[in-house]
Amino acid sequence: MLAALLVMVGIAVVIGLVLGWSAIRLKVEGNPLAEKIDAILPQTQCGQCGFPGCRPYAEAIAKGEADINQCPPGGEEGMKKLADLLGVDPKPLDESHGTPKPKSVAFIDEQTCIGCTLCIQACPVDAISGAAKQMHTIIAAECTGCELCVPPCPVDCISMVPIAEDLPHWKWKHPVIMMKRVA
Repeated sequence: MLAALLVMVGIAVVIGLVLGWSAIRLKVEGNPLAEKIDAILPQTQCGQCGFPGCRPYAEAIAKGEADINQCPPGGEEGMKKLADLLGVDPKPLDESHGTPKPKSVAFIDEQTCIGCTLCIQACPVDAISGAAKQMHTIIAAECTGCELCVPPCPVDCISMVPIAEDLPHWKWKHPVIMMKRVA
């Protein structure tokens, strides 16, 4: 019995070593340029660019299959950052994909909500809480403002509320942009 146990332990160690070696030796690297592009994108996962989310759009830009001016939520500033990263000239945003809007979050009128769950199914970041035939609510800290929950709502109880630029939502402006404004 002890011999069988030692044989099993030996086989497990050998298989573990082979798997560990193959994980290191055969590792598939992601595209580092796509990683950098994805870090610049706003992560709204809204699909306005024509891709199902920010990561697929970043990969398409890295492969040269998409242009840098297709992201309305990123606005002119995001497009300029992409142009700087890629060493290309900035372009005006492509209006066919939408226009930049102020950052906002969804708001559900809880008195009107019928609990159909269509908004929950449409939300790409799981920022809506609720159950079937129960009132739903938005988790504001998770909402990216993509507006994908608005069209499927059959009772129009979802509205987009702009985020005020107050202390919790304020961000430093990019130093290069600030210098250009001062100069």
